[in-house]
Amino acid sequence: MNGLFIVFEGGDGCGKTTQVERAARWLSQFDGEVMLTREPGGTQLGSQIRELLLHGGHVDPRAEALLFAADRAHHVATDIRPALECGAIVVCDRYIDSSVAYQSGGRGLAEYDIEDLSAWASGDLLPDLTIVLDLDVAVADARRSARSSADRIEAEGAQWRQSIRETFLRRAARTPDRYRVVDADGAPDEVAQRVRSVRATTALNKTRELSTEELRQEQRPAAPAHSGASL
Repeated sequence: MNGLFIVFEGGDGCGKTTQVERAARWLSQFDGEVMLTREPGGTQLGSQIRELLLHGGHVDPRAEALLFAADRAHHVATDIRPALECGAIVVCDRYIDSSVAYQSGGRGLAEYDIEDLSAWASGDLLPDLTIVLDLDVAVADARRSARSSADRIEAEGAQWRQSIRETFLRRAARTPDRYRVVDADGAPDEVAQRVRSVRATTALNKTRELSTEELRQEQRPAAPAHSGASL
């Protein structure tokens, strides 16, 4: 594929959606066709799944993981992969790392299970570049308090959000060639300039497709034998 796949990740309140939109507008000035999308909710089916996940009642963690995976499978098959095959730049608000951070770091499911499920759902499609917008949880909480209401996931506690932040940072540290951590503290214009600097200084070639085993080796430190229940 000749396209370019860029993903933005980060905890709630880091200003991610604002930066995703700014990055897409900026890239469209120089690089031709840019597709802006998100997970969950990038397709009509995804929007229905998103509403269920964020505004429904309690969802069992395994069921939640499977719903996110269903959204991703459809999203990649119908939108992301076809756009990349046509040479477009795809800018996505959340992807596989959010599943690992929220379902493993937040919900306590086995990280290996979420990785395997996500690799299968995405057909082993990984981003060329993942930008992690990092922000202190207390600062993010202060930003979030200005919102009129919180969805089901945003309503979780501070320790839960700290675990998610640490998961993002740990994954970025393991694979520094594919991740860039950007300080999200500051005015939107300041953060946008940091993001642009990352885009300008990162060598990006073609979309990378890794096998499930390569994904495991890329992300996982040495670990004891797998003991979690398979999803």
